[in-house]
Amino acid sequence: MKAILDCIPCFLQQALDAVRMASDDTRVHERVMHRVLAVVQEMTFQESPPQMGALIHRIIREQVGHPDPYHRAKQYYNSFARKLLPRLRRLRDDSTEPFAMAVRLAVAANIIDFALSARLDEDLVLQSLEQATSQPLAIDRLAALQEAVQRASSILYLADNAGEIVLDLLLVEMLPRGVVTVAVRGAPVINDATTEDALFAGLDKIANIIDNGTDIPGTVIGECSQQLRQLFASADLVISKGQGNYETLSDEQREIYHLLKVKCPLVARDLGCPVGGVVVMRRQGGMVT
Repeated sequence: MKAILDCIPCFLQQALDAVRMASDDTRVHERVMHRVLAVVQEMTFQESPPQMGALIHRIIREQVGHPDPYHRAKQYYNSFARKLLPRLRRLRDDSTEPFAMAVRLAVAANIIDFALSARLDEDLVLQSLEQATSQPLAIDRLAALQEAVQRASSILYLADNAGEIVLDLLLVEMLPRGVVTVAVRGAPVINDATTEDALFAGLDKIANIIDNGTDIPGTVIGECSQQLRQLFASADLVISKGQGNYETLSDEQREIYHLLKVKCPLVARDLGCPVGGVVVMRRQGGMVT
């Protein structure tokens, strides 16, 4: 999915939010925004929003001298999500359809996304989780996903954000043991999950953890490590979490199950569903199947 002009305000707001997290110095804010505006001016809109976003966040890290401006926020939401786990596990396990509930809760956790809003708070996360138990799916291929899981002897799970990755446990615990690889970002960008977050979640106890070798807030296969590319090509099942992964993988030829909460009008338009919609979708060759 290629970026469009409507993405520009989002890029600029992301940049301003990130630099304010990293520094209180308004001179730094101005310097960063001038650099970002210069980059935006040269954009050709031939790449996906996450690829263009990566350029902006590299400028921010360079200018503020901080390798991970969102680190404190990531730690906060990892800890917050961990506190929720016992109650959500009971909710899943007491459900008449534990797998479906695990999927719903994991998708609801996709709200923990600072790429869309730095004004995220605990109430918004709790509201998303509460709605997940009963909200109709905007695109519903949940039954097909469950069948694919049962058939798979190798599963690649593409994680998205910190905080969210802790609640991904609810779903990964439902997958067959010994066949799951969870892939995270290769370096910090926005609040996307890295190996540090996966280890905090404890995913290494039930799955293999790898990073994808890039600082793009998505999964651009051509930019990823050879290990990730090989797993992507060979896995029986690929499960992709979140908008950034969807935006960068939507035209891939192989079958992918996308689990996400729709948080921007561009993705909503592409999927044909409303902002706020919960999506469990199978896509192949750029087509919903």
